Amino acid sequence: MTDKTTATASESGLDTIPPNEQVDVVLDTDTYNEIDDQYALVYAILSNKINIEAIHAAPFSDALAEDVRDASNPGEWMELSYEEIHRLLDRLNKSKSEFVFKGSDSYLQRPDEPIESEAVDNLIRIAKQDRPNRLFVVAIGAPTNVASALLKQPKIAEDIVVVWLGGDAIPWPQTNQFNLAQDIFSSQQLFDCGVPLVHIPTRPVSEKLKTTVPELERHVKNRGDIGNFLFSRFAEYEAKYKNDCPNSTYSKEIWDLSAIAYLINHNWVETTLIHSPRITTDADRAPDPSRHFIREAKDLGRDKIFNDFFEKLEKNTEFSDYDYN
Repeated sequence: MTDKTTATASESGLDTIPPNEQVDVVLDTDTYNEIDDQYALVYAILSNKINIEAIHAAPFSDALAEDVRDASNPGEWMELSYEEIHRLLDRLNKSKSEFVFKGSDSYLQRPDEPIESEAVDNLIRIAKQDRPNRLFVVAIGAPTNVASALLKQPKIAEDIVVVWLGGDAIPWPQTNQFNLAQDIFSSQQLFDCGVPLVHIPTRPVSEKLKTTVPELERHVKNRGDIGNFLFSRFAEYEAKYKNDCPNSTYSKEIWDLSAIAYLINHNWVETTLIHSPRITTDADRAPDPSRHFIREAKDLGRDKIFNDFFEKLEKNTEFSDYDYN
């Protein structure tokens, strides 16, 4: 990179994180969508490197939720995420008072109109607090809450760094990824507004974080109530999607661990500076060398991340053979 590029990154908060420095974090998560957010939330809470100041429930539009609850819109699924966050915190014996906030009940309908919610107001409040370094906002779902906060109070872009998992990397042939495509206006806001952004593509980066029931049975099951709960979520998911081939092998991405791992040890998630691409209305990404810089992940160390998660889970739990079936 040129000196100009380096200076721009430094000024905008995109320098990599010092290895011994704790970071303040707001976690924005569609926790009841799939099963990876649960793992990421637990990973963050068990990591001394991360000081979680709040957890915000994000909206989403499709999940196992529709099989077990009468949920039919992003707001109802956000409520399911809110409930799942509480289930996780209960099993971690963490206080939830003034810690978990409900997010948007719909997606942005216009590019310049935020969706009001508890999470939006709380993010603005926390971002404005005095602190020695920027607040990290880790968004691992549709970025509706984060984009709404930036629209409502643009000056918080000077106080935060957004780490967002969504979309695919250029030149991936098709980038219509779930987190990005659900709320196009919010995704565009992240890439357009100039907020310091660390972008973690699903493909070909976080998709590498695949695991299996046998691996989790060895390293997660019986690691306290929270370990059994996480294992049961994965086993339930496998059972749902292996129905047609019960004797076949099965692995599943725990995508969202990558965003937490970046904060714990940025060497585990290889990144580079690129010009922020434009997000088109059909959820594609168009390169544009005239735009500001963002940091984008290019690769990650799958085994290092999983080993760290397993070690933290074992260190912070006691043996428990409770069966959640």
